Amino acid sequence: MAIEEHKLKVGTLEWFYRVAEPIGRTDWLPVLLLHGLPAHSYSWSEVMPTLALQGFRAIAPDWIGFGASAKPEQRDFAYTPDAFITALAEFIQALELKRFSLVVQGFLGSVGLQYAWRYPEQIERLIILNTPVATTAKLPWQLQQLGLPLIGDMLAQDPLLVDRTLERGSRYPISDADLAIYRQPFLKSSAAGRSLLATVRNLQMQQSMTEIADGWRAWTQPTAIIWGMKDPWLPYKMAQQLGDSLPQANLIPLEAAGHYVQEHWSEKVGDAIQLFLRRQANR
Repeated sequence: MAIEEHKLKVGTLEWFYRVAEPIGRTDWLPVLLLHGLPAHSYSWSEVMPTLALQGFRAIAPDWIGFGASAKPEQRDFAYTPDAFITALAEFIQALELKRFSLVVQGFLGSVGLQYAWRYPEQIERLIILNTPVATTAKLPWQLQQLGLPLIGDMLAQDPLLVDRTLERGSRYPISDADLAIYRQPFLKSSAAGRSLLATVRNLQMQQSMTEIADGWRAWTQPTAIIWGMKDPWLPYKMAQQLGDSLPQANLIPLEAAGHYVQEHWSEKVGDAIQLFLRRQANR
C-alpha cells in the first residue's frame, strides 16, 4: 500500500507528514501517530498500512525540527514542550481534525501526552508505546550527552549518533536502508543537528514528567499501553504501574521488543493498535 507524503505550511512553519488513506470502512476516526527522539515519521511506515487496511486514516507527521519538517533556529522556535504543543495544535487545526485517536512513542512522544491533557476533548483513544509516563523517567545517556557544553554541539552533528541511538534503544540491528533514511536529514543540513540539540536541552523532563504524572488522575479515555519489555531506558515496571492505576487501560507487553518497538515488531504493533481501536469502537 502506498503511503502519501505531504507538506503543509502552518503559519511560519512547514510540516512534513505521511498519510495512509483507509481502505473499505471509513467511518472510524483518524489516527495520529507521533514519533520519538531522534527518529521521524518514517518509523511508522510499516504500521500505517495495517491501520488503513482496517479502515483507519493514519497520519504521521515529522515533529518540527525533525525529518523533513522545518528546522527553525531557536530564536524563532523555542523547542520547549509548550512550543511543540502550540505548533502541533495549529497543525491539527489546519488538518481539520476535530477528534482522533492518538499514538505516542518515545521521548518527545511524551509531548503528545501533554497535548492530550490540554486538549482531552479531541482524543478518542490513547495508545502509548514505550513513552516516559512517570516522574522516574530519565533521558538516556545517548541523549543526555547532547546537553554537555561543546561536546553536545559536536555530537549533534554526527549522523552516526542516530544509528547508535536507534540500535541501542531497539536492542537489534536496523537495516542499512532504514538507517540511511533516518540519517538523511543530518547529512543534508547542520540544521537537523541543531534542532536535535535544542530539543534535548529544552525538553524540561522534570517539569514535563510532573505534568504527565498529575494528568493521569483526570484521564478517563480508553488507553492501550503497548510496551517493549527489553527497553534499556524505560522499564516494563513503569508500564505495569501505569496500567494498574488506570482501570480503563489495556496493557500489551511485547517480550522481545525494545524502546523503538515499532521498528522490529511493526506487524504486532499494527495489529495491537487496530484491534484495540476496533474493539473499543464496537462497544
